[in-house]
Amino acid sequence: MTPAAFRKLALAQPQAVEGSHMGHADFRVGGKIFASLGPDEDWAMVKLSPDDQADLIGEGTGPYRPASGAWGVQGCTIITLRRAGEAKVRRAVAAAWRNVAPKRLVKDAGGRK
Repeated sequence: MTPAAFRKLALAQPQAVEGSHMGHADFRVGGKIFASLGPDEDWAMVKLSPDDQADLIGEGTGPYRPASGAWGVQGCTIITLRRAGEAKVRRAVAAAWRNVAPKRLVKDAGGRK
């Protein structure tokens, strides 16, 4: 997974826009961040539920790990991009989008993504 591919997946979500905070790119829907790229764009963060995070991380030997501190406990997950496969990242980005998107927008999207 490249930073450009991650950006493309994030921006493919309904009404997603790219913004910036703390000097790096983030991706928002309805004004809320659902994903971001690290400052050097070698890692990304997705805002998952704790259950989605546990499913993604699995055995814990792959490119996925909880973010530090309380953010990680709440489901924020770090992805080492160069080690991540597109299919899993696509599912994680879609889950992160669903977690923060307005309910009506998720419904209008037909639960897809």
